[in-house]
Amino acid sequence: MSFFKRNDPNAPAARRAGAGAGTGGSPAGPYERLPADNGSYSSLPPSSQQPGLPPRQQPQHQPQQRDPYGHSHSHSQNQGGYGGQPDYSRASPSPYNQNQNQAQPPLPPRNAPAPAPASGGGGYGNEGYYQEKAEYRPQPQQRGYPQQPSSGGGGGGRGMYNIAPCPSDPLALTNRLVVNPNDFPQDVEFVLMRNKFIFSIVRDPTRTLDPRHVGPSKIIRQWVGLSAVGETVDLEPYHPGNGDWASTVELEVGFRLKRKETSDLFDSEEMAAAFINAFPSLPLTPLQPLVFDFRGHELKATVRAVSTLDGHDGGTGIIMEGTEVIWVKDPTSGIKLKNSSKRGPTNAILAPNFKFEDMGIGGLDTEFAAIFRRAFASRIFPPGLVDKLGIQHVKGILLFGPPGTGKTLMARQIGKMLNAREPKVVNGPEILNKFVGQSEENIRKLFADAEKEQKEKGDESGLHIIIFDELDAICKQRGSTNSGTGVGDSVVNQLLSKMDGVDQLNNVLIIGMTNRMDMIDEALLRPGRLEVHIEISLPDEAGRFQILNIHTSKMRNNGVMADDVDLAELAALTKNFSGAELGGLTKSATSFAFNRHVKVGTVASFEEVENIKISRADFMHALDEVQAAFGVSEEELQQVVQNGIIHYSQRVNDVLNDGSLLVEQVRKSDRTPLVSALLHGPSGAGKTALAATIAMASDFPFIKLISPESMVGFSEPQKIAQLHKIFSDSYKSPLSVIVVDNIERLLDWNPIGPRFANGVLQALVVLFGKRPPKGRRLLILATTSNRSILSDMDVLSTFDTDIPISPITNLEGIDHCLREVKLFQSTKEHQKLLSILQDPTMGTNQDGISIGVKKLLTLAEMSRQDPDPINKLASSLIREVS
Repeated sequence: MSFFKRNDPNAPAARRAGAGAGTGGSPAGPYERLPADNGSYSSLPPSSQQPGLPPRQQPQHQPQQRDPYGHSHSHSQNQGGYGGQPDYSRASPSPYNQNQNQAQPPLPPRNAPAPAPASGGGGYGNEGYYQEKAEYRPQPQQRGYPQQPSSGGGGGGRGMYNIAPCPSDPLALTNRLVVNPNDFPQDVEFVLMRNKFIFSIVRDPTRTLDPRHVGPSKIIRQWVGLSAVGETVDLEPYHPGNGDWASTVELEVGFRLKRKETSDLFDSEEMAAAFINAFPSLPLTPLQPLVFDFRGHELKATVRAVSTLDGHDGGTGIIMEGTEVIWVKDPTSGIKLKNSSKRGPTNAILAPNFKFEDMGIGGLDTEFAAIFRRAFASRIFPPGLVDKLGIQHVKGILLFGPPGTGKTLMARQIGKMLNAREPKVVNGPEILNKFVGQSEENIRKLFADAEKEQKEKGDESGLHIIIFDELDAICKQRGSTNSGTGVGDSVVNQLLSKMDGVDQLNNVLIIGMTNRMDMIDEALLRPGRLEVHIEISLPDEAGRFQILNIHTSKMRNNGVMADDVDLAELAALTKNFSGAELGGLTKSATSFAFNRHVKVGTVASFEEVENIKISRADFMHALDEVQAAFGVSEEELQQVVQNGIIHYSQRVNDVLNDGSLLVEQVRKSDRTPLVSALLHGPSGAGKTALAATIAMASDFPFIKLISPESMVGFSEPQKIAQLHKIFSDSYKSPLSVIVVDNIERLLDWNPIGPRFANGVLQALVVLFGKRPPKGRRLLILATTSNRSILSDMDVLSTFDTDIPISPITNLEGIDHCLREVKLFQSTKEHQKLLSILQDPTMGTNQDGISIGVKKLLTLAEMSRQDPDPINKLASSLIREVS
């Protein structure tokens, strides 16, 4: 019961007796009842002769009202403490000045209501508020705790003070230090205890606290390390400066009773406003416990952090009107906090010192910006604002693209970028297990920690990152495998339910990586799961410069890179190199430098290693050794144009000019990102060589040659898969050229039958007409020796244009070709051959000549080996054209 009632003459006698000899005049016994907080005191032993309880007094029934803390009192009684303003003008009767010889009041009638029994366990009383534990102690002149003389007691209240329990429950709820009104001047509002703890003081309105005594509540005593009786502590007045006021305080809050649960939602902003109004000018120190009431709920808070106006953290700060109060959920409590819509989350997602250049990833600035906007922007804004928008955080990111472009490296660095726990990295096949149900359990284990923390902390839960490498190994399209066990489908189902099932998690982020996005189940790619799809494509020239700069940074810093190395030049020469291939290029260049310092004639000995330098020549040699997987097929193209292009007629120049126009159309036109052309002519006319020459002259980063020679022995499905792969690879490059040589041979066409591979034909028709993705451009050059067959197969309509390639049809063309290959040593030999060919009897007149340039060069090289090359070549040509 509150001490404001104990001196009321109308209160029950037993409760008045707890405060000593009250106004009723009954003699005081050797013990009086004192309040205690929620805990147990160690009581001193009573005297050997236990006096009886004082007699009761019949309570007079008066209208009762309740103070702000739920305690009833009469209208005439003073109010004070945490809930009301005490009347300090009227002195309450004190047990120290009462007449000990007054007559005892008569016992109450038999039917009078008995006084409420004191709570023996302390804590919160019947009204639900914090109470000091009631126990017995001797009267002031016969106290059970020692009366130690104060040392000092000098001016202004400085000196040693005895410890006594807090006088009342409302005073305990103020979280302030209760002092005797006469011990400190009126201008003193704060005291320094043990030269360490700063407390705001409240002068005892009950007038029951002895001079040179202070009454800390039990929660204060536990924090400071004080006993309820028998201890002294040094105090001195404290006058705060301007920098002592708190700008921000962070409090971890929960229910006082750990097992309490409620469906009520506690608004952080409303709690902050109520806290500031209830505890103005209250000093707070990190790790300090607090007990308070908020709308009928008993709450306990612990100070986690304090920032003062002078910029210091970790010290004591005093609450003021403008202090920002940040509430954090106690992980062991069931309290539910509604976060502020103005303050960012307490568990910041991004590390405070994070910078993109520190991640060691180059050429992916655009991709990082997209990932940050889609996946992390909502996590840095106040959770209350996100609640107002009614959205959920992104739970999954899928990184896809060619091998070696930095998908795994990016996922690893994202974990470092975030202020979160270490990511769980899972290689796809590791999930699978031979035992039934074990694969699904492995998926559940990955989410167990996130589920547990979500239940404990709610929105304050930290972010859990799970990285799946080679996601296509475990998340194939359901029903696409014929294993018979159905394990793959079960794993996909388990992952789907964990990511966005009935029990949704908002504290998890899944990062998946794959080279084959087309193989992943579609349900996993929808919003709510892996909804952010980021293509990690091949780096452009600026990106390659960044990557080379990262790979060679230590070389430059340590002075082992020669001055003639120009990274900008290397970036221009390494078209369509991936990040991994650029790393391989750097290692290859260093191997050439190492080789220069190996002793001649030895393998394991070296010399002059202190003078080692990586030069431009080393990188040039490395470029010949390391080839881009999505680059130019130079070796294949060089093979088909090894003899070069012989301009035997104006038609050859026209074909090359038309080809250059097609290249510029693809490069510059916004209307035609896809252009296809068919080069047709007789066999051996040089169609493949011309197409390859046009492709290499385009200087596009991706050039591939599809020829029947590369698909010998392929079945029809294998051919289709190979064609699809090459065209898919071309879509990964901004500019690409694909040369499809000898279409009729790819289609397995045979005039006897006739027969052809219809599946391959349909695949080619679809791929020739499929527009590349946005930002990608493709030129298709196809060759055929039988245009009429393609017309019958209805393939010609898929080409935008066709370019006829004519054979050599006159002697001037033959003479030009022979002079180019330098078959004869003198002009006379040329004239002799032409005179033989011009003889009408030989049948090689101007109208009868039609020979492909490839065939002519083959006959010329064969004649070069003969002792009489003139007659040999003439006879071969006459036989060929006849």
